[in-house]
Amino acid sequence: MHYLLFYDVVPDYVTRRQPFRRAHLEYARPFVERGDLVLGGALAEPVDGAVLLFRGTSPDVARAFAAEDPYVQNGLVINWRVRPWTTVVGPGAEVPLPNLDR
Repeated sequence: MHYLLFYDVVPDYVTRRQPFRRAHLEYARPFVERGDLVLGGALAEPVDGAVLLFRGTSPDVARAFAAEDPYVQNGLVINWRVRPWTTVVGPGAEVPLPNLDR
């Protein structure tokens, strides 16, 4: 199953994240290496949030990530939430649609 972790961030996020960026990326590395964290990044125009895509059997890994993320710990993230995402198209879809061309 896929899970989306949504971050709502402080208004001056781009500036305030700089001292914690390296720690955040290093924190994410083992999640990526295990295959738990598939993609992640800040939303653009405006930079008012971030979205991280997790793969797992429950939302627990995404929740655990958020709880200890340096961005959360240092007040850059003002709210976060995890939502299950039913993916149906694309090579990594968890519930792929049947071939509609037949």
